[in-house]
Amino acid sequence: MDEVRGPGRAMFAAILLMLGGVLNVIWAIAAISNSKFFTIDAHYVFGSLKAWGWITLIIGILEIFASVSLFRGATFGRIVAIVVGSLAAIDALLEIPAYPFWSLAVFALSLWIIHGLTRAPDEWWEARPEYSGTSATQPSPPPSA
Repeated sequence: MDEVRGPGRAMFAAILLMLGGVLNVIWAIAAISNSKFFTIDAHYVFGSLKAWGWITLIIGILEIFASVSLFRGATFGRIVAIVVGSLAAIDALLEIPAYPFWSLAVFALSLWIIHGLTRAPDEWWEARPEYSGTSATQPSPPPSA
C-alpha cells in the first residue's frame, strides 16, 4: 500500500485544486456581476467586491491550470500548484470580512493542498526518468553498501 501513497496524495491534491478552482471561478463570476448573494455592507481589506471578484477569478483559473499540470505528473506541476495554493490561501484570508466561514473553508482547503504537495518527495516521482532529469538509457549507479 505504501507504493500508492505518493501518486495518490498528488492526485488527491490535484482534485482538490480543481474543485477549489471551479468554486473560485463561480464565486468570482457572482462577485463581478454584483449578485444579490453577497452582502452590500461587507468591508474588504482593500478594493471592492468587483475587484475581489476579478482577483478571485484569476486565482481560480490559475488553480485549474495548476491542477491540470499536476494531473500530468510533472514536478513543475507540483511547484505551480504549491504557489497557486498559497495565493488562494492568502486570497481567502483577505476575504474573511465578507464571508468568514467560506473564507476559512477555502483557506483550509488550500492548506491541505499545500501540505499534500510539500511532503518529502517519494520514489514514484523520482523514479520517472522524464521528470527526474535522468535519461532512461543511462545505467543507474550501483547501490552503496
